[in-house]
Amino acid sequence: MSIFIHPTAEVADGAKIGEGTKVWNLAQIRETSEIGENCIISKNVYVDSEVKIGNRVKIQNNVNVYHGVEVEDDVFLGPSMTFTNDMFPRAFNDDWQITRTLVKKGASIGANCTIVCGNTLGEYCMVGSGSVVTKDVPAHALVVGNPARRIGWVCRCGCRLDNQFRCSKCGEQYNNFEE
Repeated sequence: MSIFIHPTAEVADGAKIGEGTKVWNLAQIRETSEIGENCIISKNVYVDSEVKIGNRVKIQNNVNVYHGVEVEDDVFLGPSMTFTNDMFPRAFNDDWQITRTLVKKGASIGANCTIVCGNTLGEYCMVGSGSVVTKDVPAHALVVGNPARRIGWVCRCGCRLDNQFRCSKCGEQYNNFEE
């Protein structure tokens, strides 16, 4: 197993990329970033300095992962979604501070979402396409809208749970989740 880096990708010296990871065309990976094993970094993805990305993460086209973001294992980042990292952005502000964001194991973020900095997205949560996340998302929560609101719960396999917290696809049964 080896690392694949497309000839048009720009990977800075000092970036760490794990075995089996594929970095596709026009991606840019900055110095001091860390990308785990068996990841897919798709076309035109930007990974800023000091970003940490776990193993088996799939980052779709046109995604921006800015300094201050940590992505755990098995996360899906949908096409054209983006993170922020500054709560009070001003072009002339020389002393701005990075506000951290954590995306926990197995979370899925749909296409064109915006994740406002300072939030944690819980394990196996799912953020519907086009949503704007402005607060923490609990584990297994299904959130949609602007601002994103919980409309249900999802299984580890990604399917929505019924009112008894059971998955109709894989049959897994969960206890009540905490908000």
